[in-house]
Amino acid sequence: MSGRFLIEGPQDARLTILLAHGAGAPMDSASMTAAAKALSATGFRVARFEFGYMAARRTSGDRKPPPRAETLNPEYKAAIAELGAKGPLIIGGKSMGGRVASMIADELYMEGRVGGLLCLGYPFHPPGKPEQLRTQHLKGLKAPALICQGTRDEFGTREEVPGYELSKAIEILWLEDGDHDLKPRKTISGFSATDHMATMAETVSAWAAKLKL
Repeated sequence: MSGRFLIEGPQDARLTILLAHGAGAPMDSASMTAAAKALSATGFRVARFEFGYMAARRTSGDRKPPPRAETLNPEYKAAIAELGAKGPLIIGGKSMGGRVASMIADELYMEGRVGGLLCLGYPFHPPGKPEQLRTQHLKGLKAPALICQGTRDEFGTREEVPGYELSKAIEILWLEDGDHDLKPRKTISGFSATDHMATMAETVSAWAAKLKL
């Protein structure tokens, strides 16, 4: 723990990944911890942080619903400034955290402050409401992006997502039978959650190596 951040991986890593949490679970949730450990094991420095409403839950127990995602954009920018990564930086997060990062990615990319966007389980639409797409800003995205998505994610399945209009800057890694946490059912898919996290991390490493950082 370093102040408001959870940081792991080599301190002298060339590239840092900053991750924000999803709407309902904190930065030290099981899925975020597994993702951070897998990424750091491939050589990334990984930092996690919490938005104010989630951090407040730790002390007050207040379970108010999270604010609208776009209202968290300034908080994400503040976290980037506070982290003060010395080398290239990729921003992203789990579900809503990745969505918030995606809304500020182009501005920061054009300024040369971030090199790419990593989304772990992007919430393309609310569960059961496929008509309420959250993709408008992704149509013209210029920042290189990698979305890691489970094929049965109720926020956007493999059957749904190919029909969306998305920027060519976006690459998608499909993880077989993965849910919104990228977790598969081993008896059905033959894969374990550890398998998928390793595949995710290896794919991120290969993708990041192609970026102009």
